[in-house]
Amino acid sequence: MIDWDSHEFQPVVHLPDEYEVRDFTTGDDSPSKYEYDIGRYDELRPGMYSTDLFGGSRFLHVGIDIGAPVGTPCMAFTDGEISHFGYNPADGDYGNVIISKHLLNGIPLWALYGHLDAASIEGKAVGQKVSAGEVICWMGDKHENGGWEPHLHFQLSLVEPETHDLPGVVAPGDRQQALLDYPDPRLVLGPLY
Repeated sequence: MIDWDSHEFQPVVHLPDEYEVRDFTTGDDSPSKYEYDIGRYDELRPGMYSTDLFGGSRFLHVGIDIGAPVGTPCMAFTDGEISHFGYNPADGDYGNVIISKHLLNGIPLWALYGHLDAASIEGKAVGQKVSAGEVICWMGDKHENGGWEPHLHFQLSLVEPETHDLPGVVAPGDRQQALLDYPDPRLVLGPLY
């Protein structure tokens, strides 16, 4: 069991004092009135995931979205290494993605950084060490991030990924297991909302 409170984590994105916490449960994903915004964990988002990738049945969000300008740097929250990286090309997918691996209390934990720019995966290597607070990637634009408004999808996983992918949204019927496999990112991001 990870003792989350025994660790001091670095910010993944430097947020301003004011940002919007979005409510996507209504299906309204119009642009935020703020430059930075947050999309919540464990949120049902009907109608938002309409591409073939989701099959119309996956709409429970199991990460946290941090909306910010294209090119916003994203950092490692603690020491670790690059586990996986690549490009997921399907419409609505992550586009460029990095997954880092960390050991907390001897327990492996993976963190997915999705919707990145292409430069984020250049020069990366599996096993490459990352340090807490180190910039490891940047938010990408629609043409390289799966077709989304610029944001970071940040997700934790206690299940080892097989490739540079994790399901960022699941079917509501899979919620109980998904919340066990993919813990609340606020455990490392802090109380964003």
